[in-house]
Amino acid sequence: MPELSRRRRLLVLAICCASIVVVAMDISIVNVALPALRRELNAPVSSLQWTVDAYTLVLASFLVMAGSAADRFGRRRVFQIGLATFGLGSLLCGLAPGVEWLVAARGLQAVGGTMLNPVAMAIIVTAFTDRAERARAIGVFAGMSGFALGLGPILGGALVDGFGWRSIFWVNVPIVIAAFVAAMLFVPESRAPRPRRFDPVGQILVILVLGSVVYAIIESARLGWTSPVTVALLAVAGLGVVGILAYEPRRADPLLELRLFRSVPFSSAIVTALFAMCGFGAFLFVTTLYLQEVRGLPARTAGLCLVPVGLMIVLLSPLTGRLVGRRGPRLPLVVSGVALALGGAASVWLEPTTPLLAVLAVFLLFGIASGTVNPPITNTAVSGMPGSMAGLATSVASAGRQTGIALGVAIAGAIVGPALAEGGPAFTAAADGMWWLIVALGAGIVGLGLLSTSARAARTAARAAALFDEVDRGPTPGQRRTPNDPAPNLVR
Repeated sequence: MPELSRRRRLLVLAICCASIVVVAMDISIVNVALPALRRELNAPVSSLQWTVDAYTLVLASFLVMAGSAADRFGRRRVFQIGLATFGLGSLLCGLAPGVEWLVAARGLQAVGGTMLNPVAMAIIVTAFTDRAERARAIGVFAGMSGFALGLGPILGGALVDGFGWRSIFWVNVPIVIAAFVAAMLFVPESRAPRPRRFDPVGQILVILVLGSVVYAIIESARLGWTSPVTVALLAVAGLGVVGILAYEPRRADPLLELRLFRSVPFSSAIVTALFAMCGFGAFLFVTTLYLQEVRGLPARTAGLCLVPVGLMIVLLSPLTGRLVGRRGPRLPLVVSGVALALGGAASVWLEPTTPLLAVLAVFLLFGIASGTVNPPITNTAVSGMPGSMAGLATSVASAGRQTGIALGVAIAGAIVGPALAEGGPAFTAAADGMWWLIVALGAGIVGLGLLSTSARAARTAARAAALFDEVDRGPTPGQRRTPNDPAPNLVR
């Protein structure tokens, strides 16, 4: 691909940022609309959970495959297909006559979203050839993701009060159309020199595991943990995990490269992403219900109450990125974990009549936790990895984030859902279990931050990276491998 002019590169970056804004914003924007959906569509709590989780589950399930498809068929082509699919899904969400149709349209939205996040990152890496300029571009792109996540509840509250809940989906359509046209005009086509092979069996196994676990948690409030359906779903998830462990190491290009998990920093980054986003997803779900259903605030005011969260994310994400570059990820991870744990502990004291200033002060802690966690997750995931594995490592880390949000919403709804109809005091009492879980998640992030940045962890990353020398060289004809070295009987 010929070198692009600086103006053209900045246009490409702006187009990619527009795509990540709508994808990330739709993770959080819908939370403020949940009470309105509950009233207008007569939706039970489980349907509210699925309205959020149908989106994040599909994102988590297909992120890695979408990146591989773009490498093979063309990044601009897949990017445009993603924009068109996301726009159609958004339009159908706004037209949904019932909650079942809304959940299905959210899934379609997410199918498009999976073709935007990792593909946009690949487009940026290809367009910006200078390393320093590329690093700045990636920083801007990552910062826009955090900005959009924080903007979602604020914009959502204003739209729900001003134009109704359907408007939170329709607002995506003009942005997507503009990005589609701009991509056609300004984004050059590119492909990977050696695209990874598709892994349909691995993809099916991942969907079975994630879908079964989340479905079991969401429906446990209605069916019970000992019901045959719940037990069967958990059994399917367990068998899916066994299938992944048995099948994926035999693939030449597995969907989940299990050898990456031999690196303690990488494994810690994925678990940290799960913990952090589980806490954040649960916080958003419970908080929007608390502000509107318990305290009786309108959607616009509830959105404004979440300004401290968005503000901390916007201010701290770029500062954290620079701190990680200078001093490493340990301090930001410890700060994030401590802030999350303190936010969970302080939330235990929230009541229907707690002064609003005190509530906002608690929200600041969750904003600090979210604003300081994402840059070190990405840094830790790729720590010591060869360039050939960096894209896959960041895709798996992104999938971990989406999985964490899905689990957080599922768990939060299972805990507070039964108490929602009983009124404020019952709701806040039930929410205590969720807040103490968040305290534990914060403590876990602190421990993982210390573990992943130790000298011993760095040695495991170096040993894991050495296993991928063959990927950087490209496989020789007839070469086969096992999790350690080339070996026969490899599934192609």
